[in-house]
Amino acid sequence: MTNVIHTDKAPAAIGPYVQAVDLGNLVFTSGQIPVNPQTGEIPTDIAQQARQSLENIKAILEQAGLGVKDIVKTTVFVKDLKDFATVNAEYEAFFKAHHHPSFPARSCVEVARLPKDVGLEIEAIAARS
Repeated sequence: MTNVIHTDKAPAAIGPYVQAVDLGNLVFTSGQIPVNPQTGEIPTDIAQQARQSLENIKAILEQAGLGVKDIVKTTVFVKDLKDFATVNAEYEAFFKAHHHPSFPARSCVEVARLPKDVGLEIEAIAARS
């Protein structure tokens, strides 16, 4: 059975999709752009954008009863691979701060453009053990 996950602690979907779907043992988040759900603002700094996107994923997973430690796979879409080192450092700090047992599997690709012209978007898959 598929359950739709929604929280006000992450940005609302800006199209015909949901924040996440819960399949019981796996939760798939939609890509999260760095929109602050309380203010609607988008940070200009790419490190802050990475942090906000990850915080949005964290909020969605918490709504599903999971946490950062349950993330098994992420995909990072960046507008400019020149930002990779900065994004990577923020990503590493985020997972270390949340005591992830190891880093999740990850793909990172450069894309031509993202919604609201943000610098990155991140999606995640989390597993219940």
